[in-house]
Amino acid sequence: MSKSAVVEPPQLTSTEIDQTLQKIADGFSQQLRSPVLHQPSEVGLAFQDVTFPSLDGTPLEGWFIPCEGSRKVIVCNHPMGFSRSGMPTHLEPWKSAWASSGNDFEVNLIPDYKILHDAGYNVLTYDLRNFRLSSAANGGVGSSGIFESRDVIGSLHYIRSRPDTRNMLVGLFSRCLGCNSTLYAMKASPETFAGVRCLVKLQPVDTQTIVTHQLRLAGLPTASIDDLDRRIQLKTGINFAARNPHEWAKHVCVPTFLYQVHDDVLTEPSDVQTVFDNMPLSEKELFWIYGTDRRWDGYAYFQLHPERMLAWFATHMS
Repeated sequence: MSKSAVVEPPQLTSTEIDQTLQKIADGFSQQLRSPVLHQPSEVGLAFQDVTFPSLDGTPLEGWFIPCEGSRKVIVCNHPMGFSRSGMPTHLEPWKSAWASSGNDFEVNLIPDYKILHDAGYNVLTYDLRNFRLSSAANGGVGSSGIFESRDVIGSLHYIRSRPDTRNMLVGLFSRCLGCNSTLYAMKASPETFAGVRCLVKLQPVDTQTIVTHQLRLAGLPTASIDDLDRRIQLKTGINFAARNPHEWAKHVCVPTFLYQVHDDVLTEPSDVQTVFDNMPLSEKELFWIYGTDRRWDGYAYFQLHPERMLAWFATHMS
C-alpha cells in the first residue's frame, strides 16, 4: 500500500469559505447515500434479503449470509457514507468528495463477508439508517453514532428473534460510524450486549478531529472549526462535543480488537489511542496499520490480511 498523493488545498475567498462550511454542515443534515453496487452472489455466496426494525422501529435493510452447519454469527455494519456493499469513491460525486485525502478509489466490502463465511461464520450485514436502502430517520440527520446506535441494538434483537440464529454465538465487526454506533449502544443499553462474545472494530473517529482535517484539505483555516460547529448544531441539534466517542469507549463491555491506519491523513493517532485507553478491559488489543496514509486502506485491510481479526473471533467464539 503506497502513500497517497494528497492534493494541495485551494486558496479560497471569504465567500467560498462560507459556502464550503455551509455545504459541510448541510451534509450532516442530509447524508449522501452510496449505492449497493455489489452482492454476495458475486463471490458465490448464497444470501437472504432481510429487513428488521431498529430499536426505535426504523426499517433496516440487509443481507443474511448463511454458513451451513455453523452455530456462530458475525454482525457487520459499515463506515459513514458507505452502504453494506461499500463505497464507490471511484465515481462522482463520491470521488470529488474524498479525492483531496487520497481516498478516491472504490471500497468493495463483499470480500469481507466471503472471508468470514469461509472461516465458518454466518453473517448479518445491514445498511444503517439514512444510508442506502434503509429508511430515513431523525429527519435524515447524521449523529456520528448516537441515533445510529439504535440500529446496532436492533440488529442484535433481530439475531435473537430468528429461530435459526437465536442460540448462536454472536460477534461484532463494526467499522467507523458503525464502530462509533456500537460504542454508544454499549453506553445506552449495556444489557443488550450480554452474551456477545467479542468485537472487532475498525477506525472509530472523533467527528471534530476528522472534520478539522477535512477543513485543512479543503483550504479552509482550521479556526473555522468553531463556526462549523455552530452551523452543524443549527442544522442537526448536535454539536461536536456531544459526538465524542472517547467517553463512550468507557462502556465497552466485550473483548475488543481495534485496528487503524496510523498515519491516516484524516485523523490523529492520539484520537484512536484515547478510545483504546478508555476501554475498561483487560482483553483488548490495538493494531496499527503502517505504510499508508489513506483511510480507505484501513477499510480494505481485512481483505488482504484477515489473520489477526479471524484469530480474535476464533479465540472468543470457540
